[in-house]
Amino acid sequence: MASLFGRRDKDRAFAAAERRRSAEHESFLSHRSFRWAKASALLALFALATYLLIDVEPRHNGGSWYGYTLGTAGLGLIVWLAWLGIRKRRPTPGSWSLKGWTSAHVWLGLSLVVIGTLHTGFQLGWNVHTLAWALMMLVIATGIYGITVYAVLPAKLSENRREMTREQMVESLATIDRQLEAAAQPLERSDADAVIAALEQDVFTAGVLARLRGADRRDATRRALESISTERAYNHDETDAAQQKVRALLGRRASQIDQIRRQMRTKAMLEIWLYIHVPLTIALLTALTAHVISVFYYW
Repeated sequence: MASLFGRRDKDRAFAAAERRRSAEHESFLSHRSFRWAKASALLALFALATYLLIDVEPRHNGGSWYGYTLGTAGLGLIVWLAWLGIRKRRPTPGSWSLKGWTSAHVWLGLSLVVIGTLHTGFQLGWNVHTLAWALMMLVIATGIYGITVYAVLPAKLSENRREMTREQMVESLATIDRQLEAAAQPLERSDADAVIAALEQDVFTAGVLARLRGADRRDATRRALESISTERAYNHDETDAAQQKVRALLGRRASQIDQIRRQMRTKAMLEIWLYIHVPLTIALLTALTAHVISVFYYW
């Protein structure tokens, strides 16, 4: 009997471990079998059905009792969704894990397209109320972009690394630089200056926009590679051999810099949406505050 209970306990522990492993590999979009996607769809369908079935005189608008109901629900959702930034700093397991909260943030945020638009009653104009709706739509649009890049770009980051860590990529570049510095000694002054300019250019100081652009004409390594022509004859075989070696090293350096810049560009694409999404969210909360105050002031 004891052995039977022991086997049952082991089976339960094994099943629990399997559930934990499955949860760890589960996407935040499909969290708990798309629980929040289903909840969002039901919420949007309920709002749409009631909008079509409930008769409001003279017509649907944000100032009707139904409009106030949708507006209150939408406002509560927006404030709760904005709380994710604080929630990220307090990770916890279970149903309200960070993954679950993020899943709810994404799917319930999409339901606001329906709830917020129905709240307006499709009466839009040049006022603070429409501004709040427009900012909400922009926040949702940037959120969709964020979901897309987080679903696609991490795989590109992994592929570009080629099993190298960031530190290994930087160390590889530093090794090539040391070899270049020694190999450029016999070169003519103009070629040596081109190599020195390439070595002195820091590829890590570019801002977000420069990282998104990638390599450009200001790349000193490529300029040096173009200026040191293989067809130009030197007077000494030793110098000519040094020139060939320098060109080979510059080619390796350009390739390594390209890999680093691709990594930086991909990471910038992951980061840049937050530079838009977060300020837009703050602007939305400000516009909503003005919207609510004005509604109660003129009510």
